[in-house]
This record gives sequence, structure tokens and C-alpha cells, in this order.
Amino acid sequence: MIMALRSRGISDNAVLRAMELVDRKHFVQKAHWGEAYDDRALPIACGQSLTSPMTTALMCQVLGAGREHKLLEIGLGSGYQSAVLSHIVTRVYAVDRYKTLLQEAEARFDKMGIVNVVTRHGDGRYGWKGQAPFDRIILGCGVKSVPKALRDQLAPGGRLVAVVDGTLMRFDKARTKLTGQEVMPLTLDMLETGKSHSL
Repeated sequence: MIMALRSRGISDNAVLRAMELVDRKHFVQKAHWGEAYDDRALPIACGQSLTSPMTTALMCQVLGAGREHKLLEIGLGSGYQSAVLSHIVTRVYAVDRYKTLLQEAEARFDKMGIVNVVTRHGDGRYGWKGQAPFDRIILGCGVKSVPKALRDQLAPGGRLVAVVDGTLMRFDKARTKLTGQEVMPLTLDMLETGKSHSL
């Protein structure tokens, strides 16, 4: 899987190393273990889905996160992306609206010895005001537009990555102004289609 990601343009060594350290098999349902390393989205609980490895790697690479960055993830899902990011930044703050997904992800983190992901059950539209501002924000669900609360919780000089109407977007914040840039359109088999909703 890692070699395939390299061949398709993923060049960030921190991202590749993190994805090598996190076994995707632990985050998919047993019935789909044989497909755990295929480059496509897979179903998880609550009618949601886990993004393809390429989408995860690409979003993490575009995010450009490092140890010094405080990171917020909206849409914890199975916990896979949070687990990957936990090897890149010092601490991940993750919010999900499904308590079942949150509890299952926390159990996976405990089993894998991941201690630097802090989770919260709540509506991702409102971010995590008590922990703001964040240097990096990543949305693990497709959105129609980026909610105002998340734009406000992004620190000056920060970056937000999201899939907006099927297009991967990068938003950079200079002081108070947020500037968006299209990265690439994403196909349905790459996206967490079950998690796509209008935040």
C-alpha cells in the first residue's frame, strides 16, 4: 500500500511513515479484512465509511501538519485518520456526532497504545471552542461549505483541509482572511460517502 501511495505522488515522508505504522485492517469490519489495503472506501458502523488510503494520505499531505501544530479533526469515524495523524502531531482533538463510532475508535486507540488523541462527542459544525484556536483543521466528512465556527477557530497562519462538494480544498488563513485553493476533484470511491453531509 505504501509503495502504491508513493507511485501516485505521495511524497511526504512523515505521512508515509505514519500510514506504515497504522494498520488499516484494525479499522475496518471483519468482513472486509481482505480489502483493508485496497485503495477504496470501506463501510464502517452507523452507515458511515472509511476513506480510501489515497484520500487519507493526500489530505494529510495537503494539511502539512507537524509536531508543533495543534490539530482538530472533524468526523472521527473509525479513528483511522486520527491514528495516522497521531504519529505526525503532538495531539489530535477529534469530534464526532456518532457516540458508537467514538466509543469504538477509543477502544481501538487503547488497544494500539495511542494516547495522544482526545475525543469529544458533538456536532462538528461547532468545532471545539474550548480548545481553539487550532493551527490545522481537517474535515473527515464531505461538506457543502466550511462552517463559520471552524473558520473562526483556525489560528492566523493556519490551514484547513476539507472536501467541499466533491473537490479537495485547502484553505489558508492570513490574519482573519481565509483563502481557498482547489487541490483536485475526488471520485465517489475515494470519499467517505456515508459521512458526506451538509455541515
